[in-house]
Parts: sequence; C-alpha cells; structure tokens
Amino acid sequence: MDEEVLTGGGVNEVVRIGRTVRRPTGPWSPRVHDLLRRLEGFAPVPRVLDVVDGFEVLDFLPGVVANHPVPDEAATRTALVGAAELLRDYHAATAGFAAALPRDGWLFPVQDPVEVVCHGDFAPHNCVLDGERVVGLIDFDTARPGSRLTDLGGAVYRWVPLSAPGHDGVRPGTAEQAVRLATFAGAYGMTTHDRDGLLDAVLDHLHGLVAFMHAQAAAGSAAFASHIAAGHDRLYRADAQYLRHNRSTFEDAIRR
Repeated sequence: MDEEVLTGGGVNEVVRIGRTVRRPTGPWSPRVHDLLRRLEGFAPVPRVLDVVDGFEVLDFLPGVVANHPVPDEAATRTALVGAAELLRDYHAATAGFAAALPRDGWLFPVQDPVEVVCHGDFAPHNCVLDGERVVGLIDFDTARPGSRLTDLGGAVYRWVPLSAPGHDGVRPGTAEQAVRLATFAGAYGMTTHDRDGLLDAVLDHLHGLVAFMHAQAAAGSAAFASHIAAGHDRLYRADAQYLRHNRSTFEDAIRR
C-alpha cells in the first residue's frame, strides 16, 4: 500500500497509509489514547486503531490541513466561526470526565482549575477543513486537563491571529484582528470571566511556548533547536509585545 509523508509536522514525521495515519508515540501517548477512546462518537477526532513498535495508528480524517502560510479558505470568517464552534463542542465533550482523569503522564502539567481537557495546540495546522468548513481536529500530543482559558488563549492567538501585522503570513491588520477576536469569542460563547482573562491567557501561551522551546532544545531536541535558530522564539516575544501595546483595542472588542 502506498505511503505518503504528510507535510506540516514541525516535530514528528506523520505518514498516511491508506485510510490510516502512523505517528511516533511518546511517554504521554497512553493518556492521549485514553482521551481519544473516551471521545469515540465525537466525529471530528480520529480513533486510535493500534499501537505498534513505537507508533500509533489512527484514522485518517479526509480534508485539507491548513499549514503555514494559512490558505485562503482557512482565513475566512466561516472558518473562524467553525473553529470556535468546534473548540466549544470539544470542550463540552470533555467537561464531564476531565476532573477525574489522572494528573500525571501528560506532556504538559495539568492546569488548574480543571474544567475541560485542553487540546493544547488548537490552530489551523491541527484542524482539517473541507473548503471553508472546519470538520476535524488532530494531533492531541499537547492535550492535558485544564481550564477553558488555557486552550482559548492559544486558539485565538493562532486563529485570529493575534500576531504583529507584517510578520510572515499575517494578513489582517490590528482593526480586523479586533473584529475577528470578537467574532471568535461570540461563536465560542465565552463567558464574561473568559473574556476578562483572555488576553492574559494569550500572553501566558506565548511565554509558555518560548520556555518549552528552550527547555526542549537544552535537552537535546534537534527540532526545537532548529526552531530557535529560525527565530520562532523571537517571533513569539515580538507578538507578546505587540499584544501588550494594542491591549486596549483588543479588550474593547472583546467586551463590546
């Protein structure tokens, strides 16, 4: 059967074999597999089919993954709203069992208060699209029990995106970003509490990305060392500065 190396993986090599996907496992994989089995019946996520010789075998979800630079379809309002609704539904699907899950064994530490199981990297590059419709969610390596805000901060950073205009692949300017941020918040159904804490959650997400990247590179990860060499950490720091500089504009949009 033909094999196809799927593009876009920044750390792992992912191979499609027919209607399945093969990915390397890690120490956190048993927790992820338990999560995915609990989500069977929640159609937008893959099923775990097997674990063989250090690789997991999952369903292949048909469609297009919106890798960088984000394609036109993933930059539409339809995709933005669909992403927010998918994250809302995913959180609702995990809320009933999140607090009962083990606190150890995840890639990242559990983040209190535990309300849901965070995906951890809810971004266009981990969503599957059919045209402008967001129809699937993949790559749960960074999943962990945590708060909605933990996930929402990373999600709006990637989907709005809350990144400095002029950075490679960033299309909307600040005014349009503010509108898109409010649209995502409305489509998800964010509470007043979540809206009040959202921008701090984005900043926490960015600081966490930088810290994790440097820790992994120091531990010998060639992939993360290459990310630092490419300036990814400098980009995240610049985006944090951009967000702080324009905070009042984004806060007004969220609360309007």
